[in-house]
Amino acid sequence: MKTQETLTLAAELSAGLTLRQLIDDLEEGNLQARALLEACWVNSDEKDDPEARVYTARFDQTACAEAEAANALRRAGVPVGELAGLPIALKALFDVAGEVSHAGSRWWSEPAVGDACIVTRLRRAGAVITGHTNMTEFAYSGLGLNPHFGTPENPLAPGRIPGGSSSGSAVAVAQGMAVAAIGTDTGGSVRIPAAFCGLVGFKPSQRRIPRDGTFPLSDSLDSIGPIARSVACCARLDAVLSGRAYRSLAPYDLSGRRFVVPETYMLDAMDDTVAQAFDRSLRQLRAAGAVIVEAPVPVLGALPELMEGGGFTAAESYFLHREWLAEHAGSYDPRVHSRIEKGANISAADYLELCKRRQARMCEMDAWLQGYDGLLAPTVPIVPPRMQELESDEGYARLNLLVLRNPTVANLLDLCAITLPSHAAGELPSGIMLVGRNGQDDTLLRQAQAMEDALRHPC
Repeated sequence: MKTQETLTLAAELSAGLTLRQLIDDLEEGNLQARALLEACWVNSDEKDDPEARVYTARFDQTACAEAEAANALRRAGVPVGELAGLPIALKALFDVAGEVSHAGSRWWSEPAVGDACIVTRLRRAGAVITGHTNMTEFAYSGLGLNPHFGTPENPLAPGRIPGGSSSGSAVAVAQGMAVAAIGTDTGGSVRIPAAFCGLVGFKPSQRRIPRDGTFPLSDSLDSIGPIARSVACCARLDAVLSGRAYRSLAPYDLSGRRFVVPETYMLDAMDDTVAQAFDRSLRQLRAAGAVIVEAPVPVLGALPELMEGGGFTAAESYFLHREWLAEHAGSYDPRVHSRIEKGANISAADYLELCKRRQARMCEMDAWLQGYDGLLAPTVPIVPPRMQELESDEGYARLNLLVLRNPTVANLLDLCAITLPSHAAGELPSGIMLVGRNGQDDTLLRQAQAMEDALRHPC
C-alpha cells in the first residue's frame, strides 16, 4: 500500500537525493531499505510507459529480499556494505544469474548462469538490484532508440531523446526509479544520456573496472561506469565497481590549475544553447580560480582515421555477431544491423593498421596532456534532438555521428572522462565534459567535484 511517507520519498527521489543523504538516513534509522525500494517502485509504476520502457525487466522478488537483508543486518548491528540498501539499476547487458541479458534485442533469450563481476561486487556492497534497463540494441548508437522495447522519453525535455546507448539507465535515475545506475560506455554511452538527462556520468580508464559477464560491443573501447546525481555518488559507485575501498573525495583547489579547451573539432557545430551553457560554465570555473586556455589539440584532427569504415566498433562487433546475423538478421534493428555489417569489409590488415595507429595516437595524447590538468569540452555539441528528427535514416545517421563525436575521443584514446550538468533552470539539458589522462581517475573525480561545486555555487 502506498503510504504518504512512500509518496513523499518517491517525489524526493525524483527531485534528486544523493547517495550520501540516503546512506545517512539508512544508518541513522530514519529510513528503511524496503521503504526506499518501494518509493522507487512507486515512481516506476507511475512513470514507466509499457510502450516506451525504462525497465525491460524488474527484479522485484530478489530486490525485496536484498532490501530486507539490509534492514535485518542493520537492526542486528552487523556491519553492512558501502551501498547497503541502495536501489541500483543495471543496463540490460550485465549478467544477472537467472535473468536474460538481452542487450536490447528481442531474440536473445538465454538466461545468464551467473552474475557479471560488477554485479557480484555491487551485491557484496549490499546494493539492491532493481532490474535491467532499456538500451539501444547491442549498445550500437548514442541516441538511445530501441524499436523492440520503445524509446523512453527524455524526462527533462518531453518529446526529445534520452541519449544512449544507456538510455533507460539515465531515465531511471532522473525519474527516481533507482538512486543510481550502471551502464557501459563505448563512445559516450554513459556520458551522453547523463548529459541529456541532467545527471553526472563517469567513464573510467578502461582497465579500471573488469568487464567479465558484460555483453560486449567493442573490446577495444568498452568501459563500465556509473550514472548518478553527483560526482560524489559516482565516486562511491566507482570504488565498489573497481574493487577499491571508498574514501570521500579529498578537497581540490582549482586555483591556478590549467585546463585546455580545444579550438576545433570538439567545438565544431555547437548549437546556440550548448554554446551559451558551455561559455557560462567556463566563466564560472575561471571565477573559481581555474586557468582555462584555448589551444589546438593536434591529435584530434587524426581521430577520424580511426573511425573509417566503422572502425573498431564495426570490426569487433561483426566478429562477435557474424554467425548470429546469418540466423537472426531479420530480428535486428535494421540501423544496428547495417552498422555491424560494415565490419565485414574491414580486413585483418585494416584492423591491425587501426590498432597501430590508435596506439600511436594514445601516446601522442598522453604526452600532450601532461602540459595540462585536464581537457574541457561540451559533452555533446547539441541539445537532445526531437524524436521526429530521427525518423529518416539520413537524420539518424547524421545526428548519431554528431552526438558521439566528442565523448568518443576518450574511448579512442583510452582516457578517463566525466560529464557534469551545465544547463541553467529552464534551459534544455547539456553537459560539460572533463577529460583526464589514462589512470588519473581519482584525480579527475576530485577535480570534477570541485568543478561541480563551482557550477552549482558560482562566486
